[in-house]
Amino acid sequence: MRIFIFACVFLVLSSFTAAFDPLDPNGNITIKWDIMQWTADGYVATVTMNNFQMYRHIQNPGWTLGWTWAKKEVIWSMVGAQTTEQGDCSKFKANQPHCCKKTPTVVDLLPGVPYNQQFSNCCKGGVVAAWGQDPSASVSAFQVSVGLAGTTNKTVKVPKNFTLLGPGPGYTCGPAKIVPPTTFLTPDKRRKTQALMTWNATCTYSQFLASKHPSCCVSFSSFYNETITACPNCACGCENKNKCVKSDSKLLSVVGVNTPKKDNSPLLQCTRHMCPIRVHWHVKQNYKDYWRAKVAITNFNYRMNYTQWTLVVQHPNLNNVTQVFSFDYKPLVPYGSINDTGMFYGMKFFNDLLMEAGPKGNVQSEVLLQKDQNTFTFKQGWAFPRKVYFNGDECRLPPPESYPFLPNSAHESRVGLLMLLVSLVMVLLV
Repeated sequence: MRIFIFACVFLVLSSFTAAFDPLDPNGNITIKWDIMQWTADGYVATVTMNNFQMYRHIQNPGWTLGWTWAKKEVIWSMVGAQTTEQGDCSKFKANQPHCCKKTPTVVDLLPGVPYNQQFSNCCKGGVVAAWGQDPSASVSAFQVSVGLAGTTNKTVKVPKNFTLLGPGPGYTCGPAKIVPPTTFLTPDKRRKTQALMTWNATCTYSQFLASKHPSCCVSFSSFYNETITACPNCACGCENKNKCVKSDSKLLSVVGVNTPKKDNSPLLQCTRHMCPIRVHWHVKQNYKDYWRAKVAITNFNYRMNYTQWTLVVQHPNLNNVTQVFSFDYKPLVPYGSINDTGMFYGMKFFNDLLMEAGPKGNVQSEVLLQKDQNTFTFKQGWAFPRKVYFNGDECRLPPPESYPFLPNSAHESRVGLLMLLVSLVMVLLV
C-alpha cells in the first residue's frame, strides 16, 4: 500500500515539476473573456488568447479550445472562430444556434475568410507566435454571442474545465477566475471604456504530459577531434522504427507523401535516433579572443514543416555573443543576473520556415562568441551546450563521457596516470 501511495505522489509531483520551465518560469497562455454587451438572453464576449511563453508557439494545425458550460448556455453566433460541431439544437424552432453542445470545441478560422466573418487577431489557422519571438503575433481572438446565460454580473456563470490543444496535448488549464474588468482606449486615446465583466483562465505546458519521449536530439563535433558524437540510439523512442522510410526510398516520389495526416502521425526518415529533429553543434574555430560555433537543425519528418521555429540554447558563454550570422537571436534572462540562455530563430521570409525532410529540410547558422579568459576552455566538453530546446521541447543530449575531448588533455591524463603508477612502485621498492 505504501508503495502505491509513494508512486501516486511521485507521479503528481512529476507532472507539476514538468509544468514548470526553469528557462521560462512565467510562461503561460492566458485565455481572457470580456463581456462587452448584454443581449436579451445572454451576452456578447470577446475571447482573447495571449501566448506569454518566450519560445513556445502554437504551430499548424493550430489551437483547439474547449470548456464546459456552467448552465444550459448555447452559442448563437461566432465571429473569427467556429465550433467543430453544432450539437443537438432540435428544441429551437426558429433561429438555429451556432452550437448547442454542453462542451463546445472551438478552432480558429483559416486565412482568407470573408471580411464579415473576421475579427481582430483571428483567422490565422490557429497559429500563434511565441511572445519572445513576435509579440504582435502572439495573440488570437474571436467574438462569441452566448444565449440562455443570464444578463447580469450576478446571473452569469463562468465556464468550467477549460482545455487547450496547441496543437497536441501538453497544456493544463486552471479554473477561470473573475478579475477586474479590462479597460480599453478609444481610437483617439482620450477616453477609457471597460468590459462589463472579465474572467481569465491560465494554461501551462508540460512536456511530460505532451509525450513520453523527446521530440529532438543533439549531436556534437569539433575541429580539435575527428570524433562525431551522434544522437543517442532511439533518443526519441523507436515506436516508428517499422514505419520509417530510407532517404532513397521510391515511396518518397509518390504524390501526396508529404501531406500531413489528420492525426499528425509522422513519416520519419530511418535513423539510429528516430527523432523528427536533430540539432548539431559544431565547435568550428578558435581565435585569440573569440571562438566560433556552427549550429545546424535538420528535419527528418517528411510530413511536417516548421513555421516560426525556435531554438533555445543554454551555455555560459552566451553572456558574450558577438555576432549571429544567419539566425535572429535574443538573450533570455528570466533571472536577471544570469545571462547564459539565448533563443535563435529564423529571419522572416528567409529561413523562418524549416522545410520537411529532404534536401531543403535544414537550416544552419554560425555564432561568434568572445572569450572570458577566466572561464573559457575546450576541456571537459565546456564548449558544448548544457540544454537545448526546439520549439519549446527539451532535446536529448548525448552522455557527457561521449563528448569530443581535447587530444592533449587525454594524453596528459594518460601521462599523469603513468607517473602515479611509477611513483607507487618506487615507494614500494624503498
